[in-house]
Amino acid sequence: MAAGVATRIYPFMPGGAADGTRLVSGAVALSDLTDKPRFGLKGGGSAAWLAAQGIPLPPVNRIGEHRGMRILRLGNEDILLLAEDAAETLADVKAIWQAAPAPKGYSSWREEGWAWMRLSGPRLAEAMCSLCALDLRPQKFGTDDIAQTRVGHIEAVTFRSPAGFDILFDITASAYFARAVAAVAGHAA
Repeated sequence: MAAGVATRIYPFMPGGAADGTRLVSGAVALSDLTDKPRFGLKGGGSAAWLAAQGIPLPPVNRIGEHRGMRILRLGNEDILLLAEDAAETLADVKAIWQAAPAPKGYSSWREEGWAWMRLSGPRLAEAMCSLCALDLRPQKFGTDDIAQTRVGHIEAVTFRSPAGFDILFDITASAYFARAVAAVAGHAA
């Protein structure tokens, strides 16, 4: 590692705040994506700046796509870019944003303040019924819908991913969330 280059330690990594907390696997599986690239913009000018870069913005509480990134529109001027498999695209957007003059909104620190977890497995539907009060069945909650609600007793953003449900929430609740999922998975087994 080069001098002066910081590395991030995420909650479930060795030395992280949730180190040692077990992520369930099997009929219900919990995966940690917190180390995956993402970037949140918020405030006046965010939407206009992104649109000017050719990034198509979906309506509020919907998901769009741009060059491999998922675009989550959490509010009129609250947008989250997720780049699970598009790190280079996101890095380019961030570099252009950092160099741009205002108005461009401000960073909402989603890459540092939010955990990103994925629930999957053959008993996922049953587990989500226990973790979230919303009707998340496919005929009621589509692939481009976003729910800003409570999941596992914490405030969260959730949406469908190809493998299951992705859940974003305050990073400080990571161990609590993993334990809540483990408790529900025990009943779903």
